[in-house]
Amino acid sequence: MAASATVVSPGFDQATFDRFLAARGEPAWVQDNRRQAFAAYQEHLHSELDPEEYKRLDLRTFRPERYQIAAESSAAAGVATLMRDRAEFAGAVTHVDGHCVSATLSDELKAKGVLFGSLQSLLVEQRQKLEPYFHTRAVDPERDRFSAWHAAFWTGGTVLFVPRNVEVNVPLYSLITLQKNAAADFSHTLVILEDGASATLLEETASASPDTDGLHVGAIELIVGAGARLRYVQLQNWNQKVRHFAHQSGRVGRDGMLQWTVAALGSKLAHIHQDVHLDGRGSTAQVNGVTFATDKQVLSYYTQQTHHQPDTKSDLLYKEVCRDKSRVVWRGMIKVDPDAQKTDGYQRNDALMLSADARADAIPGLEIEADDVRCTHGATAGRVDDEQVFYAMCRGISRYEAMHMIVEGFFAGVYDRIPVELVRETLSQAVERKLGIGD
Repeated sequence: MAASATVVSPGFDQATFDRFLAARGEPAWVQDNRRQAFAAYQEHLHSELDPEEYKRLDLRTFRPERYQIAAESSAAAGVATLMRDRAEFAGAVTHVDGHCVSATLSDELKAKGVLFGSLQSLLVEQRQKLEPYFHTRAVDPERDRFSAWHAAFWTGGTVLFVPRNVEVNVPLYSLITLQKNAAADFSHTLVILEDGASATLLEETASASPDTDGLHVGAIELIVGAGARLRYVQLQNWNQKVRHFAHQSGRVGRDGMLQWTVAALGSKLAHIHQDVHLDGRGSTAQVNGVTFATDKQVLSYYTQQTHHQPDTKSDLLYKEVCRDKSRVVWRGMIKVDPDAQKTDGYQRNDALMLSADARADAIPGLEIEADDVRCTHGATAGRVDDEQVFYAMCRGISRYEAMHMIVEGFFAGVYDRIPVELVRETLSQAVERKLGIGD
């Protein structure tokens, strides 16, 4: 499939879309899907965003016309990452400004039928395996203007397909970077584990420099088959000039397991719509979140745990640290269908304030239509105890070290749930680095 070698003009209007489509060289069925999504995008522009989800976000200064889809880059030059060079991976994919620049996979996994690489290429080459899942089961491409915008203009992304009963024991790695100023990234992550399969995918976002402005409008689709086990980690570490929007959804089949860990450290403004659907009896999902906001960052999550079948379990734990004049918003919902008896659903959000001007909004909720369930939720927010800091400093520990100990202890409840040592160590070091900003 021919890749775009042109720069699309800003604006994302009909003329821009037509030029974008003409430059792609894609099969008719891909272009038809794009046209349908663009039509939905235009319709959504004339309607308000869901106030329950977006009313706590101020989007008045957001100007999509400032950004443009960039031409392909040759490499991720000078991008500092947190995970890429700290371990050996069974495969690695790198995207720059929405385009795949490299992809590797071990011969052993290739021989077992595993697919891992550029979504742009594999979606066409392996259409029979991938098309039934792409924008059909997880993320609804017409849900709102952001999902439709992404579905119309997606440029690339990572795909992982693991055949039935194949176990991938060494983690895989995906890197998404923004390198050019005012570049718009519409990358898409599609993970499919057939029945009985298992895998771990670590994904990281990063900016080439602290001063590069950028936009990410992404989507993540995680499809976990019956008895399959997926561990997926996304470490969001854009610089503080990037605006980050994404729709993310996981579907878990009978007796399947999804462990989903998200870490939000970067971006100027971020909003994530994250859904977990427990589709099969006995399926489980654990969702872990670590957020550290500083300066004037605004980081927002809208999460839903939906139980469709009996004997399912979901467990969400988000922990947030806010400093300076930053703000974190979390709106969580557990939904239980009428047939989903014996459901066990839990969600908890804890926030730690490091300054008087920081703010955290936590809004948990339940929508239960079954009568034999166990669903609980909770949220807490509090300031650092000055007496704890004073106690530590009286024993020769610096204020910085004391604050680090308190923050690490606060996040420990999430770290302890993550079995991948590389992820635990990376999060700990990233938090320590960010804690030192401004000290």
